[in-house]
Amino acid sequence: MSTTVRAASAPAKATTRRRPRRHWSRYAYIAPAVVFVAATTLYPLYYNISLSLYDAPIQKFLAGTIEFVGLANYAEELRNPELWAGLRVSLIYTIATIALMYVIGLALAVFFNRKFVGRNAVRAAIFLPYILPSVVAANVWRWILDGSYGLVNHALMSVGIIDAPVFWLGQGNSALVAVVLATAWTMAPFAMLLLLAGLQNIPKGLYEAASLDGAGPVTRFRRITLPLLRPVSLVVALLGFIYTFRTFDTIFIMTKGGPGDATTVLPILAYNEAFVNFELGSGATINTLMLVIPTVLALFYFRATRKEDAL
Repeated sequence: MSTTVRAASAPAKATTRRRPRRHWSRYAYIAPAVVFVAATTLYPLYYNISLSLYDAPIQKFLAGTIEFVGLANYAEELRNPELWAGLRVSLIYTIATIALMYVIGLALAVFFNRKFVGRNAVRAAIFLPYILPSVVAANVWRWILDGSYGLVNHALMSVGIIDAPVFWLGQGNSALVAVVLATAWTMAPFAMLLLLAGLQNIPKGLYEAASLDGAGPVTRFRRITLPLLRPVSLVVALLGFIYTFRTFDTIFIMTKGGPGDATTVLPILAYNEAFVNFELGSGATINTLMLVIPTVLALFYFRATRKEDAL
């Protein structure tokens, strides 16, 4: 009998010994992704924060003689009026883009929430601006708004609205409006996709009950659709803010931060400090400060979401 017990327990011990191998094998599958994220995100972030603690003009950087100055770069930048001007432009640009992106995305989501022939084909075509490379999209908008041969000037002059070409990207207010339009046009399909998923999760019975009570389309939209879309709307706003607040390529291609400082957002300011003025430490400092607002918003969002889940 003891021999039988030993024989029965032997496979169990062998299985127990093999478990750690199976356990560690799980990490082998995610190791490439972890390495990729560490190499492309975590290490650049660490290096940027580290560089912001040094006085690193390009001459000293190339010579390897940069000096550690601690938080002196941060104190200097926080006293720099250009930083606060760039922050103001960044917030105006970001908030205006998110508002326009949300309105367009919600309108498209409501439109595509209905069944009609060719809905999937039209929805795929509407989604093209989001999958286009931002460099291509920015160049398209720069061509459309060009003062000499742009499509907008040609159309407005053809119908007699303007008598002479307008250099839209050469004037402060119109340049800022132009980059807002270009960014919102790119991001609206993304907002549409999330909001459409939210609309499809709203029970149809709520609309039917509201109709029986005499509620019209506007009332149903205001009392049912918007409140139930609130969680999705917060996600759209947060992700839109994070993307838009750090946008560089669209603005750089269209205006390069001009005219003057009209479209000089914080990423453009950081680029100018690092690669125009060749003050790498100052550029890294501005890049690090740019992380503060999106991080704080993300923390508030997760905290609010946790409270809603608890309730």
